[in-house]
This record gives sequence, structure tokens and C-alpha cells, in this order.
Amino acid sequence: MGTVNIRKLKAKLTELGLNVEALGKMIGYDRSSIYRRFADNGAALTVDDANKIIAALKLSAAEAIAIFFAQLVPNFETDEV
Repeated sequence: MGTVNIRKLKAKLTELGLNVEALGKMIGYDRSSIYRRFADNGAALTVDDANKIIAALKLSAAEAIAIFFAQLVPNFETDEV
């Protein structure tokens, strides 16, 4: 999928009182599988994984873009595209 802003994703998990393992269970992955997907800035995450994470965490469109597509829309958060 490319580079995912894992830092923002983990911050959102913390905000929701969750951790990576809990997210894995929510989207159907065991501990080792979810950590493999998070390795290398989320390089192993698929679009399907992203969709599952967005749904499981009830991310807003802005949050999803900031986490999964920030490198494609560099100034998204400041509205300076």
C-alpha cells in the first residue's frame, strides 16, 4: 500500500484506549500478523486492511487521509494543496 503514517495510527489507537494487538483482533489478524503489517511504515498493509481499520476505528475521512494518504496529499491538514 505504501507508506502509512503509523505514528498517527498508533496515536489514534491510544486515544481510543486500544493497542496494535486489539486492532488486529478487531480486523481478524493475530498478534504476529498485525505487527508484520505495521512493519516498514505499513508497507504490507493492503487497501482492504486500510478499509477494515477505517471501519473498526470509525475514522473520519480527514483522519483516514492523514493516516493512509498523507504522503500523496502533503499539506492536507493545512488545506494548502
